[in-house]
Amino acid sequence: MNPNEDDLGLDSTERGAEAPSKSQLKRDRLALQALAERLAAMPRAELERLNLSEATWTALDETPRIKDPRARARHWKHLANLMEREDRSAIHALTDEAEAHARAASARHQALERWRARLIEEGDGALGAFISECPGVDRQALRTLVRAARRERELGRTAAARKLFRFLREALDAADD
Repeated sequence: MNPNEDDLGLDSTERGAEAPSKSQLKRDRLALQALAERLAAMPRAELERLNLSEATWTALDETPRIKDPRARARHWKHLANLMEREDRSAIHALTDEAEAHARAASARHQALERWRARLIEEGDGALGAFISECPGVDRQALRTLVRAARRERELGRTAAARKLFRFLREALDAADD
């Protein structure tokens, strides 16, 4: 028998095509550890939608108490090992949904920041554009807040700009409903 063949008659090149490489296994393991970190960072109320084993819940509950970086690295490996037995498609779906929600919230916050900056910088031109986007907005209150934010910006204060931001957020929330 040829040393490159096994009992099934496959040589080493044919076997290699079937089994994942050592590097691929390592990449998969690291991806699972990263998923474990993302899972541990999520609120428990969201995690309860998953049907996790008792051992996984115990490991997730221990996570905040582990402070040492080396112990934390071992903990991620342990949690990844436990997660191999869980429904990873449900875990991926939950973490992807949470990340999509966070991205949407971040984009909304950035849009509000852009509106606030534009209103303070451009004044009435931007005011008309915002009113056309949110027709139910209290125009007089908006004008007053924009003027106050412009005055306070020159003085180096930010209280009126924060009030303007809150007003814009409420106006856009009302327009979305």
